Amino acid sequence: METTNKLKDINEVLDFLYSEFPQCFKQKDGIKPLKVGIFKDIAERIEGSDKVSKTQVRQALRKYTSNWRYLEAVTKYEFRIDLDGNDAEKVEQEHIEHAQKALEESRAKMAKRKKPQRPRQDGETKSYKKKGPAHPRSGDKNARVNKKPAPQQAKRSSGKVEPLPANEVKVNNKVKVKLGQALVNATITEVNKDEVHVELVTGMQVKTKADSLYIV
Repeated sequence: METTNKLKDINEVLDFLYSEFPQCFKQKDGIKPLKVGIFKDIAERIEGSDKVSKTQVRQALRKYTSNWRYLEAVTKYEFRIDLDGNDAEKVEQEHIEHAQKALEESRAKMAKRKKPQRPRQDGETKSYKKKGPAHPRSGDKNARVNKKPAPQQAKRSSGKVEPLPANEVKVNNKVKVKLGQALVNATITEVNKDEVHVELVTGMQVKTKADSLYIV
């Protein structure tokens, strides 16, 4: 019987990248931003490998490029590097800002998870329940009415974003991809029927649908 030698755990795939491309991938010290399109370079180098698949490499890249140390590297280094550790293109200011934002959001989530919740005292609970609804004064009522439309006005003032035409869903095209409620700049790296693989400005690989892509 034939047995598969493919690695199963994502950390094992990362170890494979560390050993296969030691000048590029680092576990802790010496992490630098990866060149845009590095997935394609890796795919060419490991063509025919019985250890890892392209899907596993994408998953490993996603984990590697979302790491705090990597995001910090994007904000510190002037150049990205290729698989051999050579300088590639410069890190653009937009990529630095995106990495800073991702770093702040990630740290905020971590702090929120770690923050211990102070248990309520019985007295606090009772006093809270006893409080009835506050009756706004006439001046406060007007202030409250003026506050509500603000978010709607902000939405109207935002620039219109146009969906990416089907004939523009091509490899290497620059696009904006919708991640949650945010639009992030990215480059299309692979198109496979309904699935589109893009590389974010931080280097992260993401699989999405064509209807989540927009014109830059």
